[in-house]
Amino acid sequence: MSEGFILAIDQGTTGSKVLLIDGQARIVSRAYGEIQQYYPENGWVEHDPMAIWLGVADLLQEVLAKTPAGGSIRALAITNQRETTLVWERGTGRPLYRAIVWQCRRSVGICKELIAGGYEALFRRKTGLPLDPYFSGTKLKWILDQVPGLRARAQRGEVCFGTIDSWLLWNLTGGKVFATDYSNASRTLLYNIYDLDWDEELLDILGIPRAMLPAVLPSAHRYGETAAVGGLPAGLPIAALIGDSQAALFGEGCFEPGMIKATYGTGTSLMMQAGSCPVRSSQGLAATLAWGLRDEVNYAYEGIINVTGATMQWLRDGLGIIDDVAASSAIAAQLPGNDGVYLVPAFVGLAAPYWDMEARGIITGLTRATGRGHLIRAGLEAIAYQVREVVDLMQAESGIGVAALRADGGAAGNEFLMQFQADILNVPVTRPHAREVSALGAAYLAGLGTGLWRSLAEIAGNWRAERSFYPQMAAAVRERLFGEWREAVARALTR
Repeated sequence: MSEGFILAIDQGTTGSKVLLIDGQARIVSRAYGEIQQYYPENGWVEHDPMAIWLGVADLLQEVLAKTPAGGSIRALAITNQRETTLVWERGTGRPLYRAIVWQCRRSVGICKELIAGGYEALFRRKTGLPLDPYFSGTKLKWILDQVPGLRARAQRGEVCFGTIDSWLLWNLTGGKVFATDYSNASRTLLYNIYDLDWDEELLDILGIPRAMLPAVLPSAHRYGETAAVGGLPAGLPIAALIGDSQAALFGEGCFEPGMIKATYGTGTSLMMQAGSCPVRSSQGLAATLAWGLRDEVNYAYEGIINVTGATMQWLRDGLGIIDDVAASSAIAAQLPGNDGVYLVPAFVGLAAPYWDMEARGIITGLTRATGRGHLIRAGLEAIAYQVREVVDLMQAESGIGVAALRADGGAAGNEFLMQFQADILNVPVTRPHAREVSALGAAYLAGLGTGLWRSLAEIAGNWRAERSFYPQMAAAVRERLFGEWREAVARALTR
């Protein structure tokens, strides 16, 4: 560990954060700003690209103003919400459409056509991903199909496509650098994760010109330097880009094959480290790139759950049965059990392990005795059951038994959920001392490239547990509850 700081941008679905992190992995200062969500039609979700960039620039200035006197900032790192799709004009940097967010389902029809055309196995074989609106490729095709003249402009090299990392990098460098990293490229449905290149066959199928795609570089890499834009100083090295879930895997110190983490957010991403050997999945997981470091890429298994934390937001904002999601833990714990009530939050279909785009949410087991506490508890339990489904599949696919789960993200602070998660998995669940693990993971990558940290072993040694939750549930009860959950899910499925 050396002296200096890393400036980490963590651009998420509901807000942006900028953190100043020192060589002991401590957060020295922090700034946060929410971003507006747009819902122009049912199932559609959009963001304003310029609002994201200008918001991040303001946060950077706020944190820079609080940098300790004499402190040296070694580099800037970026981690981001993945799959969210942006297009902008190469000559001016002007966005040509709102950002289509990963949650957006507008490209369901495109996915159905591709599946009906027999392309699903081809996309999975090359990208490791199922054909689903979650990923960037069909979102980008939708934009090119809908905006008159855009595809022709893209073919002439006048248009850029990128995920949030590329958009921020472009703006931070004053339009000089157009690039992404392995982790973000692997979420597009366009990148062959085994050949490590944009796939010409898939681009042809979707009608996407290669000229609009960014260069793909290692996650830890000197991408360029900041320009004097938005009140920022010029010359600050930008030394890491990485998607938020992969950044959390790195920040959790999951460097050995079989180590697994769950990031509980709006949705939940479970990711298992698979090492440098390419992996494939045939049972509902995504095979993906974890990161690129020096001359090596790491692979991972990922289980994507569309709706977890968003379930509790719906109970608060949609049904109005809870005022503060933070109170859900105490409310759920007041009940001795769930009384047979299950909530399947298939609000936008179900992702891993089902990948059913048409599944819809249901609540089962309602009686006259059912109260608000039952629904709140069912919402929390649904998160844990979905995680169990993915963990079971990861063990089957990898052949590695899961000995423990590292948990991060907002819902990792929910005591009831963490205990129930340990019970339903029958393995310990550990919450790290550092809560901002995605930002920390990106900072570690930048720090490795600039000498702030020297090795993965040094980084792994920084990881500390804040609290561990141990299984307390009888096996018969655990399997009965999980079986009843699976019965409820079966009622929601359409395929």
